[in-house]
Amino acid sequence: MPSPLRRPSHGLVRPVRPARDLPRVPRGRIPSRAGRRAAALGLAAVATLTAAAPPAAGSHGIGDRVFPTLGNNGYHVSSYDIALDYSGRNDSPLSAVTRITARTTADLDRLDLDYAGGTVHSVQVDGVPAAYSRSGEHLVVDLPLPATSGRQLRIVVRHLSNPAGTSDGGWIRTTDGLAMANQADAAHRVFPCNDHPSDKAYFTFHVTAPRALTVVANGVPLGRHDRDTRRTWTYRTAHPMATELAQVSIGKSAVLPRSGPHGLPMRDVVPEADRATLSPWAAKTPDQLAWMERKVGRFPFETYGVLIADAKTGFELETQTLSLFEKRLFTTAGLPAWYVESVMVHELSHQWFGDSVSPRRWSDAWLNEAHATWYEALYAQERSKGKAPLEARMRRAYQWSDGWRASGGPPALPKPADPGKKTSIFRPVLYDGSALVLYALREKIGQAAFDRLERAWVDHHRDGVAGTGDFIALASRISGQRVGGFLGSWLYGAKTPPMPGHPDWKSATGTKTTAAARGRARQAGKSA
Repeated sequence: MPSPLRRPSHGLVRPVRPARDLPRVPRGRIPSRAGRRAAALGLAAVATLTAAAPPAAGSHGIGDRVFPTLGNNGYHVSSYDIALDYSGRNDSPLSAVTRITARTTADLDRLDLDYAGGTVHSVQVDGVPAAYSRSGEHLVVDLPLPATSGRQLRIVVRHLSNPAGTSDGGWIRTTDGLAMANQADAAHRVFPCNDHPSDKAYFTFHVTAPRALTVVANGVPLGRHDRDTRRTWTYRTAHPMATELAQVSIGKSAVLPRSGPHGLPMRDVVPEADRATLSPWAAKTPDQLAWMERKVGRFPFETYGVLIADAKTGFELETQTLSLFEKRLFTTAGLPAWYVESVMVHELSHQWFGDSVSPRRWSDAWLNEAHATWYEALYAQERSKGKAPLEARMRRAYQWSDGWRASGGPPALPKPADPGKKTSIFRPVLYDGSALVLYALREKIGQAAFDRLERAWVDHHRDGVAGTGDFIALASRISGQRVGGFLGSWLYGAKTPPMPGHPDWKSATGTKTTAAARGRARQAGKSA
């Protein structure tokens, strides 16, 4: 998720960062009937607080309470094949062709795509030209022939992809090219898509650029082809991916290959001019991967690496298999090595929590950020030699939690984004405020059960989507305790519940602390 860069406080560390009924994607095992009964109270809270009538097929939006017009009903995308032609100027539109393979889930005579990224030249459906129109940030396609439920469609959109004026996400301009930052809902500023994390798909990228530049994208390389002064690079993902996690880097880059645990192929991407400075930081990723695998199990994807960009974004981002970092994280004087590495681990953790297991709705994003913050904090505790103890950080978060809830809503019921600032949903309550929920759960069910839950969560829902209700049900089943009501209070309460095992922990009161918490929320929104 967007993670504003701050100096460490040896307590609360800055927020760091970006569902589903997908028949083509493995769903994961269903909790037992006993586990579902044990979670009944918490699940009832989920249903009551998040219920909304699903929009009609073909309408704008899938009914996400945080982003009501995001995504589209009536179909699921199975794959994207995206061709981009980069001129060498990062302020000029890229010529693009987006090919989408989708299957209808309802009878349709039109199909809506999220798209706000540039001029559309033409649309075809199954090889036949199709009429289209623009409606807000949607591309409305009139199907040449009505489609019955269950039909496969192949949509081809020829368009421009414009990197200019994308301060709210999408393309980001680096000193030598481009990269992507599509969280929370900005992939449709780059290419037409069903831009909601509940509709994961496989991706193929074909990117043509001047031969002097290097292109890297999600997944693994399938080859490159030269023609005159230009080169086309092709990459493909081996696992389904949410649109918000797409990444394409174009620039004067050095690609640093290495091997990770179990021979995992890795590649880190850094500006060629900064290779000597940044290579030692990138070289830390194999050990960080091994550390995470000891916590939650095998890395879920085909490759991993860090993309260090010379750009001012204000955040880091967990783009799938290639996490995005600002160069200044590694070059800012005074940041302890353990702190920088803990930020790297935050984005690495997202590969399990948020990328492999994606949120069903944006209200479930606490599951992403709680876990990434949790492992960031554990790593910092281990590597800081006593300077960043987890318990002190959680106690401090407990003191501020009521103020965060007042500013941003409870962890699983976040307030909508501020007008014109879609990434402002990433407030402090989503980071340390949500990690605090995991701490409370660990205190409630014990370390051993908590560790089993963490591994079971990423194993059961690998390559799929899951939500708050799924987590409550699995926690009840794994622990053998009725934690539905307990988690319901922690996730949806306006006030922070008592912390198990710590009756002396108190939430700070008074206008001064509340104002400070609100200030942090505003800072996080601005930085993101």
